[in-house]
Amino acid sequence: MSAWVDALAGIEALEVAEFDPAVVRALEARFARLPGTAAREINFYVPTFKAYATSEIAGCGKSAWPAISITGPECKLQCDHCKAKLLAPMIPATTPDALWRVVNEQVAAGAQGMLLTGGSNHRDEVEYGPFFPTIRRIKDAFPRFRIAMHTALVTRDQARRIEESGIDAAMLDIIGAQDTVTQVYHLRRPVADFEASLAHLTGTSLKVVPHIVVGLHFGRLLGEWNALEMIRRHRPAAVVLVVIMPFYAPAKRPFAVPSGREVGRFFMDAREALPDIPVLLGCARPPGRAKVEIDAYAVMAGLNGIAHPSDGTVALAARLGRSVRVTPSCCSIGVGDEVLALDDGGGAVAIDVCEYLRRDGTRPRAPSGLAGIPVVSA
Repeated sequence: MSAWVDALAGIEALEVAEFDPAVVRALEARFARLPGTAAREINFYVPTFKAYATSEIAGCGKSAWPAISITGPECKLQCDHCKAKLLAPMIPATTPDALWRVVNEQVAAGAQGMLLTGGSNHRDEVEYGPFFPTIRRIKDAFPRFRIAMHTALVTRDQARRIEESGIDAAMLDIIGAQDTVTQVYHLRRPVADFEASLAHLTGTSLKVVPHIVVGLHFGRLLGEWNALEMIRRHRPAAVVLVVIMPFYAPAKRPFAVPSGREVGRFFMDAREALPDIPVLLGCARPPGRAKVEIDAYAVMAGLNGIAHPSDGTVALAARLGRSVRVTPSCCSIGVGDEVLALDDGGGAVAIDVCEYLRRDGTRPRAPSGLAGIPVVSA
């Protein structure tokens, strides 16, 4: 038998999920062989840009990290998994003056940072050019206000202009399969352009946090391993993994929900490929049972952080002997899942797992004093 299989079976909140015992045993063996101690610690992030609570962790509820789009809801690419709908709820700021006004309003309301993004043109570029002087003005006026920018694809000159603007983190999706670029993104650019953009950004002083969308090819894993290899060659500050959520996919080409065990195996591959770089699970992943399984596999694969953990995930991490910490985004410098790597641990609160988790199989007790993010009983 496997200690990890037994641990999964002993957590009531995970009973809704189905775990492949062979995969669990393989992850247990591979985890034991990981070098160093980095994978022994795990940080659960509770971002503030949407409501969040489980029976283990409650969010603090403040909207301290708004998402702002310089194109409003408009995007020329119309990728099959998004159709620009992800931009719709963001705050529009379609001119430099509007961006300055919006940021001042948000700072006055208590915002500590923002995600700055926008729709792409037909070349998968967000046209930030006219906004760079305003971004620099914002950073000069509010030096503690953190800006994470979704860059999309960039040239070397654009990467340098982004660096000069003073932002705190640059993010972009890395796609490793040409069929995905062509068929899902409707983009006429080679895969090599994604690696080139990553190289341009990591060649600056920026904190660069590339993303891999697992299952981006209509729910299938296709180019993820190539994307991982591209990232490995350029050593960014951290890597964020998310799992496809194709709520807006066209009916004629629907997306499947990726298999939890496939996702789990890829998580382990990412962990082994990047042993000394933080690998984090962002909040974008399918809901329901799939999310429970994905989160559990992320713990077993040794990922360093999970945003919005499912019920039972904290208990699993404690039972597997991982050092558990909780970071409230409202008092850290993270902007949702996108820049979790920016958090230096200063806002994290360690959980005394011996106090938190009863080893006799009953529900965990709730400690107090988790800096506004209490562990609570159901």
